[in-house]
Amino acid sequence: MTGSETPQGGAPTALSWLCHPATVFALVLLLVNDHVLKAAFPGLVTGKLSDVAGLVLAPPLVAVLLTLLVPRLPSRAAAVAGLVAVGVGFAVVKSSGYAAELASSAWTVLAGPSLVRADWTDLLTLPALGLAWWSWTRSRRRPVRQRTARLVRLLVVLPPAVLAVAATSAIHYPYAVSTATLDGHPAISVGSGYSSSDWPASPTDGQWAVSEDGATTWRPATEEEQRRLSGQEVGQQQACAADEPRRCYRVVTGHLRVEESDDAGATWRVAWEVPDGQREELARRSPNPGDIHRHFASRDLVVYPHTNGGHEVLVANGRDGFLRRLPDGGWQRDGFLFEEGQIATSWDEPRRLEGGGPGDRETDLLLAVALALTLGCAVTVLAGHLAIRRGGGPRWWGIAGSASMLVAGIVLAAVWERDDDSGTSLALLFLVLPLGVLTAAALIVRASYQGALPRWVRWVLLGLLFTALLAGLPLVGWLYGTPSRTRFAVALALLATVPGVLLATRIARLVDPARGFERRYPPRPPYAPYPPHGPYPPAPYPARPPTVPDPPYPSQTPPQ
Repeated sequence: MTGSETPQGGAPTALSWLCHPATVFALVLLLVNDHVLKAAFPGLVTGKLSDVAGLVLAPPLVAVLLTLLVPRLPSRAAAVAGLVAVGVGFAVVKSSGYAAELASSAWTVLAGPSLVRADWTDLLTLPALGLAWWSWTRSRRRPVRQRTARLVRLLVVLPPAVLAVAATSAIHYPYAVSTATLDGHPAISVGSGYSSSDWPASPTDGQWAVSEDGATTWRPATEEEQRRLSGQEVGQQQACAADEPRRCYRVVTGHLRVEESDDAGATWRVAWEVPDGQREELARRSPNPGDIHRHFASRDLVVYPHTNGGHEVLVANGRDGFLRRLPDGGWQRDGFLFEEGQIATSWDEPRRLEGGGPGDRETDLLLAVALALTLGCAVTVLAGHLAIRRGGGPRWWGIAGSASMLVAGIVLAAVWERDDDSGTSLALLFLVLPLGVLTAAALIVRASYQGALPRWVRWVLLGLLFTALLAGLPLVGWLYGTPSRTRFAVALALLATVPGVLLATRIARLVDPARGFERRYPPRPPYAPYPPHGPYPPAPYPARPPTVPDPPYPSQTPPQ
């Protein structure tokens, strides 16, 4: 026995299954199709290719993960579990709208904003599981027995397989880029984006659409119309009506607001707006809102005559969609002309202005929890630093703890803008929360070693919980819309740490420096106590052996 053989279990066969040529081909196909082909050739074929490749790749991936968790699991049991789990899960998600919604939420948490649709036609790809089973029957004949080969394949194939299954093509959200007129008809530029790196910046970044019935239905602009629209000046900040020359309209940069004037621009009044607080709440309920002042703001407008008399106004409001003034003077949020990466023929429903609570703000809920716990951990770090110093400990514990909490705070502040919700979730779950909890735990342990009494530990944990709950109250209100502005909620949360800080300073007296000294420097070795002073009893002497008389000497007769 050389030690290179694996113990009995399904890991060698499952790993051979994951590295089978059919599985590797499915992995490559899934990556290329999701990130290249879908964008270049959106449609039925590329959509079904992802399902087929995923059904071939997912069962061996599940089998490998199972054998890593349960090393003694037989290979056949792991293979059957992977096939059944993938097949049943795929069938349920594709046949139930509720299950698809749950899968979308779960995938969004794991891999960023994702959309899983319930589509009965996708069930036609289930026979691809037969190809996965065939590849397993071939792989079971050549299990990976060598430990080094197993480790290499695990490191090379497993990470891209997990990323390919978990990651989906990014969802691009619609964006109202600009407005214009073409031969007296309204035209709009509709774009899309995902994060701060690819939001549209100019009208040419979108697709033009033209309406010939007063902005009721739309059609994509022809190539000639695209050239004409690109060549003329678009994106007016202010325009006046042809039938009423003194009636003018203008957008207010940095706000969702339109103003109007009845004296050719001498004076202005607000005609329509979403108040800044309500606008921020609306943006926070949107995925990847980014810079709210830039993306949820009125960009430009166009005024055009209505077919039945009067005039209409069409405003491009960025992430909030398009806004239209009707001939009767009323304003209406129309939403977007955007569907599956292409311009639709009619308006979609705009996002509602009224909030729906934390359920509509999942990322903000995670941010609120992270902020409340981070503030609680910061108070705990302060209490630990004071306890360590009172116990005669070094100053660098407090410096290191403060630096760690500063890093957590900087990262938390950086992701609050939410350019990319998937990156925000990863930063909170794998950096901010672990950093705060581990730092607080380290200082509690050190303070206990420095002489902090058990009662101090109980008070510190109570202070952490109390601070987190107290700081969470304004954040919960913020999730429900009161206060609507983020800076007010964060300021109230910071103010809620004052009782915790006072408690941390008061409980520092529950540290006994002498106790800490004894714990750090116990007597080594423990000597026996000295005997008591006083007269010592005489030491007992052993008894003398009995005396034996000398034998009598024979008498001697003198010589004659």
